[in-house]
Amino acid sequence: MRLPISAIILAKNEERNIRECLESIYGQIDEIFIVDSYSSDKTVEIAKQYTDNIFQHKFDCYAKQFDWALKNIPFSNPWIIRLDADERWPAEALEELKGIISEGDIEGVYVKMKIYFMDKWIRFGGFYPNYFLRVFRMNEAIIEKRYMDEHIAVGGKTKVLNNDIIEYNEKDRNFSIANFIIKHNSYSNREAIEEVIMRSGLGRFDTIADFSGNKTERKRWVKEKIYLKLPLFARAIIYFVYRYFFQLGFLDGKRGLIFHFLQGLCYRFIVDAKIYEIERRANGDKSKIKEAIKKIYNIDIDSFF
Repeated sequence: MRLPISAIILAKNEERNIRECLESIYGQIDEIFIVDSYSSDKTVEIAKQYTDNIFQHKFDCYAKQFDWALKNIPFSNPWIIRLDADERWPAEALEELKGIISEGDIEGVYVKMKIYFMDKWIRFGGFYPNYFLRVFRMNEAIIEKRYMDEHIAVGGKTKVLNNDIIEYNEKDRNFSIANFIIKHNSYSNREAIEEVIMRSGLGRFDTIADFSGNKTERKRWVKEKIYLKLPLFARAIIYFVYRYFFQLGFLDGKRGLIFHFLQGLCYRFIVDAKIYEIERRANGDKSKIKEAIKKIYNIDIDSFF
């Protein structure tokens, strides 16, 4: 019997990943919805082999895209599961989920993400276990209004899935450092813009941050209350040293070194470089921040608020 759950997958140019994502849930849950951002590869062609529920909508940021999906898709079920195209749900996790959602007082389910890079599990550096709210009752959830790194929250009781969910940064046969860097370059654009907006006082973003909360909420609190207040560039180096040495990232071996260096140091340094670039273009004038963002990234930040 299929789980009475509707799946949402946001996708753009995910032909390397989406088949295995869909294979992991196909036939196990009630319905699958794809919200595609006008892919130029075979993403939609592959998705059509698994579902007819394919919508296309221009992408601005994940929060707005997901919010659009929740408001416009005709779901048949009270429960929603959100997946990224590089995630896979093992059969035992779906079986465990079946028992959880049958409990009448549960509003959301956190999952533990087991991240793979170059076909290696990244076990150290603070990356396992990472918790994300991925399953929730339709009418109970809110999504942070953020330009990057949005989280979902529910007001009621939650539970943690014991079985791990797998995240592949493209499986080994399809992996390339070039694609990994391209993806994270896009992420760094949004993260830099979001922080510049906050630093300049041009806007405020929702936040689910609580030092006494779960691991996800605690990490957000540390980032907002400590990391973002450190000097640009120096903080990227401090974070890498903490992650690689104090959180034992070096135990992940050579592939772990590549991952932690690219995702923990290079990515963070690039975010800071882009913040510096925007603020330098504005020449210290906060009123020119919007103009600088528009000129560099062709993004009108007023459209987000």
